[in-house]
Amino acid sequence: MKRFWNAAGIDAEGTGWRVMLDGKPVRVPGGPALLLPTRRLAEAVAAEWQAAGGEAGGEMSYADLPLTRLAGTAQERILLDPEAVVLEIARYGESDLLCYRVADPPALAERQAEAWQSWLDWAARDLGAPLRVTSAIAHVPQEPASLAALAAHVATEDHLALAALGVAVPALGSLVLGLAMARFVLTGPEAHALSTLEERFQAERWGWDDEATLRFRRVGEDLAVAGRFLALARP
Repeated sequence: MKRFWNAAGIDAEGTGWRVMLDGKPVRVPGGPALLLPTRRLAEAVAAEWQAAGGEAGGEMSYADLPLTRLAGTAQERILLDPEAVVLEIARYGESDLLCYRVADPPALAERQAEAWQSWLDWAARDLGAPLRVTSAIAHVPQEPASLAALAAHVATEDHLALAALGVAVPALGSLVLGLAMARFVLTGPEAHALSTLEERFQAERWGWDDEATLRFRRVGEDLAVAGRFLALARP
């Protein structure tokens, strides 16, 4: 699409902030103005719009507006009915990446145990959710009480954090790592490094192919945006 505005800015609205394009508010697809909870997030969203397309008449796409898309999803899809999103995210606790280890090669198994076990320990200690680990191919069932504890933590997150987790948790394959991002004990890049431990191990041995490199970069970018969004949305 073509850029139709010259200047993007922000404007206070009640307890929140709107992003303005030539004095008119950015709106979600359903019609209402996009409303953001913090000035920092509003300024970052406005900066996306200011950069998109370069100048009026320039070509741009919604891929240029990752923070805007997360904010719009939070407001239009999640705010009024968060329960479905909570359940969708919480299900990742049933098959969390950190619980599935290799037995061979031993060097990879050691790296997984060293890098991942501390985060399962964190989940048990801080989230009240001890999880079982396996090196078998078959699914390992988790204790219902642990899954309920993880779901309860997801349910405490607001619509903005749920939007970010809706991106981060599937990308990571790990609810534990996603919740660690939401609690600001892990950054997006740190969580990405943990979730791609096996890919990076194999690349050390065999190198990267173009498809794997592209996928690695895209997931890393998505997680960086999700982590930045979480931080900017916090007062």
